[in-house]
Amino acid sequence: MFAVLKTGGKQYKVVSGDVLRVEKLDAAAGEKVQFNEILMVGDKIGAPLVDDAGVQAEVIDQIKGEKTINFVKRRRKHSSKRTKGHRQQLTLLRVTDILEKGAGKSGVKAAVGGAGVSVAALAAAEPKKAAPKKAAKKAEPKAEAPKKEAAPKKAAPKKDAAAGADDLKELSGVGPALEKKLHENSVTTFAQIAAWTEADVAAMDEKLNFKGRIEREGWIAQAQEKIKG
Repeated sequence: MFAVLKTGGKQYKVVSGDVLRVEKLDAAAGEKVQFNEILMVGDKIGAPLVDDAGVQAEVIDQIKGEKTINFVKRRRKHSSKRTKGHRQQLTLLRVTDILEKGAGKSGVKAAVGGAGVSVAALAAAEPKKAAPKKAAKKAEPKAEAPKKEAAPKKAAPKKDAAAGADDLKELSGVGPALEKKLHENSVTTFAQIAAWTEADVAAMDEKLNFKGRIEREGWIAQAQEKIKG
């Protein structure tokens, strides 16, 4: 009678007495193990496994497979080469019994695959169920303090512009700063400048430190032209 077992991601068709090399099992030489993933026994086909069937085998030795070479070359500006060897860890065993039924009560250690992974380690690796979290108490909404009504802002008092003031910046050489000085000395219209006498010009020149600007720029003549329109 034959059986098809699965271990290490591979399938093997075996009969009693066969010697196999399989992916490393967690078992020592001379130890007896049992494969429980049986896909087929004789004429019985599993769906996907045959219930309560098993294949028992005796471990002969832990060995290594043939050496394989992995060579990588990258053709780039900074080219690189890498050569790496590998020998797969295997378990050599001999099939002793094929069980159609009763594998669950045989008491033989289950064949656990993996490089030295024990049953205890697999059990420890199982995720632990997290304890249910206690529902957090919802904080009662705090009563909002009544908002204080903001006092209406007082509008800043607007400065009254001089009644009938002309734009003195239209005169040559007069900018905002110079216009402000003239306003501070009660000079706000072209008519005032057009009526200046030599004494007025001298007094304003000295008072505001114009240094002859009034005559040099011809403010009086310009003011008279502005009045005529």
